Amino acid sequence: MDGTYVVRTGAPIPLDRALRALFPGLSWARARTLATTGKVLVAGTMVTEPRTLVRDGTSIVIFTAARRPATTTRLDASALVHVDADVVVVRKPAGVATVPFEGKERGTLDQLVRALLNRRRREGAGGEVGVVHRLDQDTTGLLVFARNLGAKRHLQHQFRVHSVERCYIALAQGEVPSQTVSTRLVADRGDGRRGSARLPRLGRVATTHVRALERFPDATLVECRLETGRTHQIRIHLAERGHPLLGERVYGRERRPSNLEVPRIMLHAATLGFVHPRTGLPVRFSAPIPEDMADVLTQLQRR
Repeated sequence: MDGTYVVRTGAPIPLDRALRALFPGLSWARARTLATTGKVLVAGTMVTEPRTLVRDGTSIVIFTAARRPATTTRLDASALVHVDADVVVVRKPAGVATVPFEGKERGTLDQLVRALLNRRRREGAGGEVGVVHRLDQDTTGLLVFARNLGAKRHLQHQFRVHSVERCYIALAQGEVPSQTVSTRLVADRGDGRRGSARLPRLGRVATTHVRALERFPDATLVECRLETGRTHQIRIHLAERGHPLLGERVYGRERRPSNLEVPRIMLHAATLGFVHPRTGLPVRFSAPIPEDMADVLTQLQRR
C-alpha cells in the first residue's frame, strides 16, 4: 500500500472515498484510520481529516509506518520571537500547518498565534494576525505574521519582489555539492506532483543557492538560501538532483543511512530578514535547529 498515487475521479471527493477508489477492498473504517493517524499526505501536506476534499489529479502519498501526529492545542509563549503592533515573528514547531487546509481544520499556526496573543493583550492590536507566507507542516523555523492591513501589504510586497532574506538548514541524502539551482516550477510535472518544467516557458522561476556545511557518510548538512519562494522549492530542487531531504516521502525516493531514526523532513527555516513595515529599518531573526533535527545530526556525527 505504501507509495505515491494520483487521484483520478473527475469531481473533488472526500479523502476517505479517494482512498477507497484507489484500493477497492479497503473498508471505510480503515480509510478513515489511515487519515486520522497521519499516514496520508495530500499534495505534500499531511491531512488528518477524512472528509477533506481531494481534487482530480492530486497526488496522495501513503506511508503506513508514519508516527501518529501529536495534537497541538496551545502554543508556548517561547515560540514568539518578536512581537510589536505591526508584526509577529514566530518559531513554528513541526507537525503544525500554517493555515487550515480546509475551513474546519483546527490547531493551525495562525489560530495558535491568535490565541496566544489574546492571552498577551499588552502588546496591543489584539490577537488578529494576517498570513503573509507559509511553511510546510513538517518544516520548523521562523515565520512572520502581520497584525494590520498596512503591515500585511508591505510584507507581501517584499515577498513578491524577493527582497526577504530566507535561509534554511537541511539534511539531505548523499554528497551534496555547493551550487545554485534555478528551474521553472510547475504545479503538475505530469504525475500529479510539483516539479521542474521541461519546456522553457512553463511554470515560474525558482532559484535556490545551496552551500554544503558538513559532510557525513551518505548525507550532507546544507544551507539553502532562497532567491524565490515557491511551494516545496528546496525539497524539489535537491530531490531532482538526486539528494532528497532526509525524511522525504513525496519528491524522490529517500534512501537514508541505515539505522538512522528520522522523524520528519529535515528542513528548518533558520534565518528571516525583512524591512519593518512601520520603521523602514531592516530586521533580522534567527532560530537554532530544533531538538529532533539536532538528534539526527548527532546520530550522523557519531557514525
